[in-house]
Amino acid sequence: MSQYVSRLGSTRTAARLRFPGGFSGASRKPRRIAMLSVHTSPLHQPGTGDAGGMNVYIVELARRLAAIDIEVEIFTRATTGSLAPAVELAPGVLVRHVDAGPYEGLAKEDLPAQLCAFTHGVMQAWAGQRPGYYDLVHSHYWLSGQVGWLAAQRWGVPLVHAMHTMAKVKNASLAKGDTPEPPARVIGETQIVNASDRLIANTAEEADELVRFYDADPAAVAVVHPGVNLDRFRPADGRAAARARLGLPQDALVPLFAGRIQPLKAPDVLLRAVAVLLDRDPSLRSRIVVPVVGGPSGSGLAKPEGLQKLAARLGIADVVRFHPPVGQDRLADWFRAASVLVMPSYSESFGLVAIEAQAAGTPVVAASVGGLPVAVRDGVSGFLVQGHEPEAYARALGRFADAPELVGRMGAAAAAHAQSFGWDTAASATADVYTAALCDHRRRARTHHG
Repeated sequence: MSQYVSRLGSTRTAARLRFPGGFSGASRKPRRIAMLSVHTSPLHQPGTGDAGGMNVYIVELARRLAAIDIEVEIFTRATTGSLAPAVELAPGVLVRHVDAGPYEGLAKEDLPAQLCAFTHGVMQAWAGQRPGYYDLVHSHYWLSGQVGWLAAQRWGVPLVHAMHTMAKVKNASLAKGDTPEPPARVIGETQIVNASDRLIANTAEEADELVRFYDADPAAVAVVHPGVNLDRFRPADGRAAARARLGLPQDALVPLFAGRIQPLKAPDVLLRAVAVLLDRDPSLRSRIVVPVVGGPSGSGLAKPEGLQKLAARLGIADVVRFHPPVGQDRLADWFRAASVLVMPSYSESFGLVAIEAQAAGTPVVAASVGGLPVAVRDGVSGFLVQGHEPEAYARALGRFADAPELVGRMGAAAAAHAQSFGWDTAASATADVYTAALCDHRRRARTHHG
């Protein structure tokens, strides 16, 4: 991580040396940014459709940026005709709904064909404002990056982009039977990397992947860990009270899966691991409950009942409980109630859910992929598992079954670990990235015109 952060730091130092007495003109912290989230609205319920960690990321980041006097306008695709053109999400945060294609029935894979219409809507909103209304564009995910590339160029402002996930990385570690990301996405992401003034990576590993897979300029990549809402996700009144509220037995082993149900997230690995565990120790059946909280998404929509059928085939349908996606406050209760959160994902740019669970005082068993080794302190706040063999996850879960006191001990360490991932820190670091991008952009413009 240090090479990326230090390079960003040196850029800021250079900026201060060039402009003694602070930044001049546009080369300062931005006043207002246009944030782009084409395929998923910050107003949608995480865990449904294509809504997930990125929704939480955008909402929390925008709120915290507004709190440090950076206004945020989030452009997203309208998915129902009843939505107002603009909705205030929080003071200083406006969500603008753009008409682009039919409101319903469009899959994420259909959206590239609507990017022209979406760009038109963004340009219309901008045309109604005074010149220089937006200081910077921050796009999320490659679909938004395509729009951001054009908008930033048209407005003469910097483009900051966050990939969230990358096609080449996902395709390098596909779940069995999952659909590869299409070549069009790879091309689109490559274009965005070349067009962006700054790329924000969640972890040092993601920064390395941008350089390795997409030939990104290391000096343009900044590592900013996502945050967690520490007011919402906290141990609160403890595991026993949360279990009472959710109707869970007090003495049960509760390995929880929370997230979108799709091959990438590998909830099937948890179910197979539980089957292995019960084969080894049949007595555990009377004191284990396995909640799966979330809805089918992406390639998981092809077989929405697939996980229920798998539970029946494995002979564990009696211990698995399926729950639809829940709001953030209720999700925090599920985290508190669980003995352990299980994240066997094939790919995670960060794994926000892992930090949320730990902040609520719950240890995590996770695949050692992507950002999860940053999110989870192996052996301290949980266990990292190499690969996706159910037996390996069964061994990790068996440790909590054999030593129930491990839940409390690791849970306390998990809550302490999560304290360093507050959103205020993430917003402050993101604002620094914006300032550096503005400074570089301003300097290039002067050189070009000088």
